[in-house]
Amino acid sequence: MELLYGPIRDYAWGSRSAIAQLQGRPVPSDGPEAELWLGAHPGAPATVDRDGVRVSLIDLLVAEPGHWLGEDVIDRFGPRLPFLMKVLAADAPLSLQAHPDAEQARAGYAVDATRTDGHRNYVDPYHKPELLVAVSPMEALCGFRDPVDSAQVLAGFGVPALEPVVAALRAGPVGLRDAVRQLLTWPAAERAGLVRTVVTADVTGPDAELARVLAARYPGDPGVLVALLLHHVKLAPGEAIWMPAGNLHAYLRGTGVEVMAASDNVLRGGLTPKHVDVDELLRVLRFEVLTDPVVRARAVAPGVVCWPVPVDDFALHRVTVDEGTPQVRLPLPGPRVVLCRAGKLAVDDGAGVVTLEPGQAAVGTAAAEPLVFTGEGEAFVATCGAF
Repeated sequence: MELLYGPIRDYAWGSRSAIAQLQGRPVPSDGPEAELWLGAHPGAPATVDRDGVRVSLIDLLVAEPGHWLGEDVIDRFGPRLPFLMKVLAADAPLSLQAHPDAEQARAGYAVDATRTDGHRNYVDPYHKPELLVAVSPMEALCGFRDPVDSAQVLAGFGVPALEPVVAALRAGPVGLRDAVRQLLTWPAAERAGLVRTVVTADVTGPDAELARVLAARYPGDPGVLVALLLHHVKLAPGEAIWMPAGNLHAYLRGTGVEVMAASDNVLRGGLTPKHVDVDELLRVLRFEVLTDPVVRARAVAPGVVCWPVPVDDFALHRVTVDEGTPQVRLPLPGPRVVLCRAGKLAVDDGAGVVTLEPGQAAVGTAAAEPLVFTGEGEAFVATCGAF
């Protein structure tokens, strides 16, 4: 193992305390810090130290793909790290968004290569399923809830203009596409008035409060109403949400460790000043009810839990070393990225030992032996999924 240095993305919705506090830096930070990237994505690759010089993990993979990735990973994904780990810290809502499946990503990337309007939806030919594990209390929107329930919520605002949307939702899941299409294609000149009418209605309850919070930041954005069609999820630390292809979602606030397929393809659906391609979003979205968006941890060994997901691009484990479990041995295949969240841990992969404190990360090659953790603390480990 060797230390891995991840760049921080300074998106406006980021926290000025969460990542800085994790890494032991002064709080508040100089500006918003939204995401710590730990991987080899071209958008913000992590680095390692080579004789006092920081070298991109991408360059190391290119120079020695078999050593870093292993032949099994190369056979399945090509000579690239197929997953990306992040720390995500939100102080304000992110955009409503969905991600394509693998076939949609390949096709969309090929089409976008010919576009000249500057509005590219696809920046790479890969899918982007995601898993996020809360490390603080966290709120998110994730997946469509029962549209009959959504119809009741929208009808409760008493806005006559929304009656066609309510009617579509009352038809059940078959009406979801039409309801979302109506809201996202609402005449631009009438959007601000519609949202204002909804949020000033004499209505109480969590849905009305959510609409007011979102409208305060994005007045006139129809995404405020689309958000009311989704599950409003409140995660306790250790709980997770799974976002497969076509799942409409948004993070609202809180901090989590996220692992995803190494892609940056995003189709936005509102709560953003950025471009929203309604036609492409409607093509990618899966208009189906998500019964329960929360994924619970599963114990797999003493001191180790995971959150099972149905993809093989990545897997995420949490390791806890304490008096009851003074050593944890984790025989995971392929390349490994380790993030220390608390305490102080020594991590040995047979090729080298690193000592990690909170906010520090390490990377190990596919050729190394099982990971052995000692000390006292907590770490997250990202790897490829089952072979």
